[in-house]
Amino acid sequence: METPPLTPQSRLPASITTTRPSRLSWLDALRGIAALVVVFDHSSYTFMADFRQELMPHFNTSRYGIMVFFLVSGYIIPASLERRGCVRTFWIGRIFRVYPLWAAVVAVLLTVNLLGIAEIRDFGEQSAAAVAVAHATMLQELLGTPNLLLILWTLSYEMAFYLLVVALFTVRLHERSAAVAVLLAVLAAVTVTAGLALPPSALSGLVGTGPLIAFASIAMGVAICCASARSPVLRVFGGVLGGVLALVLVPFNGTVPLWEGLVILAVMFLGTAVYRAENGQSTWRYAAGTAVIVVACAVGSAYRYGDGDHFTRRGWIVAFLLAVLTFGVGLLSQRRCIPRMLTGLGTISYSVYLVHPVLLAVIDSTIGRRRQDSLAFEVAFFAALLPLCVLTHRYVEGPGQAWGRRLARRVQPP
Repeated sequence: METPPLTPQSRLPASITTTRPSRLSWLDALRGIAALVVVFDHSSYTFMADFRQELMPHFNTSRYGIMVFFLVSGYIIPASLERRGCVRTFWIGRIFRVYPLWAAVVAVLLTVNLLGIAEIRDFGEQSAAAVAVAHATMLQELLGTPNLLLILWTLSYEMAFYLLVVALFTVRLHERSAAVAVLLAVLAAVTVTAGLALPPSALSGLVGTGPLIAFASIAMGVAICCASARSPVLRVFGGVLGGVLALVLVPFNGTVPLWEGLVILAVMFLGTAVYRAENGQSTWRYAAGTAVIVVACAVGSAYRYGDGDHFTRRGWIVAFLLAVLTFGVGLLSQRRCIPRMLTGLGTISYSVYLVHPVLLAVIDSTIGRRRQDSLAFEVAFFAALLPLCVLTHRYVEGPGQAWGRRLARRVQPP
């Protein structure tokens, strides 16, 4: 899942080559931990399937990693927008942060698929154009389109969060993060308690995937352009349009259960509430109360939802609680010396997140999955992956971020 480094650079990550402290290095460390856990979750299918089968009912490693990522995103993304004070430069920063590596990874995946050394997912009756447009918006998970790479589903929720953050900023309600988090968490608990459930991609099934992709992509483009305009009226219109789009797609067209989609958004806004408390925009008592409500509603929702074919409530609850605990420990450790290895991993975490599934797809299609658990192969995979991600950060992410910064400076209003 993409979560951007706080201080992008076009050369090797500073946290790997220097001990210079940073007050935000704890966030890099959290991303580094989350990235490692997500990689293990996916690579264990190939190298440690038996161990994975025993572990998942007790600890859902995937949910742990992405919840840590979502908490970090919730903490830093609204801060990035408010620090700039300009929606236009915010979107430029997001686009040049997220899309260059995303495009490179997708291009490599399509290439190895054409060469026959990896396979992409079957998109059924959806046209190539519809799939391409859905992925270009990064909302494909919420538009009824299978992801080219499974991990891309989290980027759809990140994009929905961006739209909501911009919406709140344009109508000057961005400081109500705690209230939004509580509202979303309570709605999640209410829906699962009332037995409200929707089939995956319910809205696509109702109106058709193609029409929904067309409408959503146009609406998103209009929302971003209008929210970035100079006219206050257009900015509000664009912000509200994007926020409404996100609030429709997340609960009514996601593939995760209705309650979990709402919990994901609540978790991100919980991260924002913590940021506001730390920066004096709110009180710690208010943030703590928000955390208690969000955690209680999330855990209660998962427990009420029960066990299913692809869901074990114990594993989800343990992972969720450990993710919140990890974020809390990181917050308390922010003034301590953070190991360079963790901050370095955090800096390249977006590369780690996007590159590892492509490497696994090639391994699965050529060498094949191990019949017996092999810790040696697991370690060897990490040893091959991390240097590759340093290179993609240096030659893809870094230049993309530099281009974005230059463009943002040119369009920054006086």
